[in-house]
Amino acid sequence: MLEGNRVSRISVRGFAVASATAVTTVGAVVGVAAGGQQQGSSDPIEATAADSTLLADIPAGQQAVAQTASLTQQADVQSTAADAEARKSAEEAARKQAAKDAKAKKAAADKAAAEKLAKEREAKEKKKEEIASRSATRDASSFPQQASYTVAEVQAMARQIVPSGQFQCFSNIVDHESTWNYKATNPSSGAYGLVQALPAGKMASAGADWQTNPATQIKWGLNYMNERYGSPCDAWSFWQANGHY
Repeated sequence: MLEGNRVSRISVRGFAVASATAVTTVGAVVGVAAGGQQQGSSDPIEATAADSTLLADIPAGQQAVAQTASLTQQADVQSTAADAEARKSAEEAARKQAAKDAKAKKAAADKAAAEKLAKEREAKEKKKEEIASRSATRDASSFPQQASYTVAEVQAMARQIVPSGQFQCFSNIVDHESTWNYKATNPSSGAYGLVQALPAGKMASAGADWQTNPATQIKWGLNYMNERYGSPCDAWSFWQANGHY
């Protein structure tokens, strides 16, 4: 009978060790102490469960409490592990998002800097063109005077006086105003010359020979366009919109 009880206790202890659901540490079960440990036992199962409180050692009325406590402990361990994993995932996601945001911010800053640099360069180039357009490439007085001038000769003079970047716009205006006739006169208004100055005498500010010298008229016309519109091309834009300048 004693041997039978021992087998029964070993079986219960083996079950407890294997399942890990009915075994708690000594003192973990409320009001229950572990059974006595057998000294010198050679039974490996006995040795494994020696420090454990066994389900079979717990009074029947408290076994459900012990099982519930054990399951609660396992659930707490699993919940803690799940929380830790969730925090780790959240931290990793936040790190990736921060890196993505930083990259996007840097790209936006680089784009803004490039656009600013491009605008500054464009402004400088425009300023250079404006300065160039305000200065004749050749002074009108350097052309020898003739008794008369052909259209080709007048145009050649204009090419040497008007900056190259503004010449086509200047030419467009002269084409419409006088068809390059430096003696063209508007019978109704009195406008005169290549650029149809009104009153005609205003061209005297560029030279006393304004009536007969195309170079003087070109010089005056260029200065007029620069001062009133900014450049011949700006004057041509105004002309296109209004039919006059």
